[in-house]
Amino acid sequence: MRWKLLRRRLSVSAPRMIVRSHLPWPLRWAALAVMLGFSAAIALWAFEFGKEIAGLDRGAKEELAALRTELSSLKERHGQAQQIANTADSLLKAERAAQERLVQQVRQLEVDKQALQDELGFFQRLIPASGEGLQVRGLSAEPQSQGQLRYQMMLVHQAKGQDEFRGRYEVLLSGQIEGKPWQQALAGGPKPLQLRRVTRVTGLIDHPPGAVIKSLQVRVMDAQGATRATQTVRL
Repeated sequence: MRWKLLRRRLSVSAPRMIVRSHLPWPLRWAALAVMLGFSAAIALWAFEFGKEIAGLDRGAKEELAALRTELSSLKERHGQAQQIANTADSLLKAERAAQERLVQQVRQLEVDKQALQDELGFFQRLIPASGEGLQVRGLSAEPQSQGQLRYQMMLVHQAKGQDEFRGRYEVLLSGQIEGKPWQQALAGGPKPLQLRRVTRVTGLIDHPPGAVIKSLQVRVMDAQGATRATQTVRL
């Protein structure tokens, strides 16, 4: 009988046996996670400890500190360069604006100069002339610099028909040098002159710096050398 029972248990027809764990699955997974985390922590600690022993981490920290210092220096230099660039740009814009204003002023002065010249020519044509012939009007002189004098005059030619006058004019300075009488004419002799009715003549004449100029005389001559007009201005 016992043999039959033992044989039944050992045979295929023996009843199934189920083994149940006394520990629930969630706790088993939690325990496994704790073990894995603990193992990873130990491995990380061992890795860091090995780096510290080998001196690798120390060099990396020093290099990182040096890189941070260099980055800070580069940022500061970049800020200074940017500030200089902004200042230079502002100065350049201001200079361009000033240059444009100067150009506009020069253009306006040229326009005003041309207008004054046109008005002068207009009034010169309106000046009546007494009689016929060549006349010198509006003779004036003013110092330009030491040893130089600027003269200007208007010549009016009134003649029958539209004959053109051709001749020359000369300028003569009179005065004193060291208390002695002194005179000086234009360098190079008389200047050529050509006009039909009205013209304006300006020029410069040099003189010794120590000369005391008292008068300036202009004499106009025709092509044959005969004096046609003369005028003197006191200085």
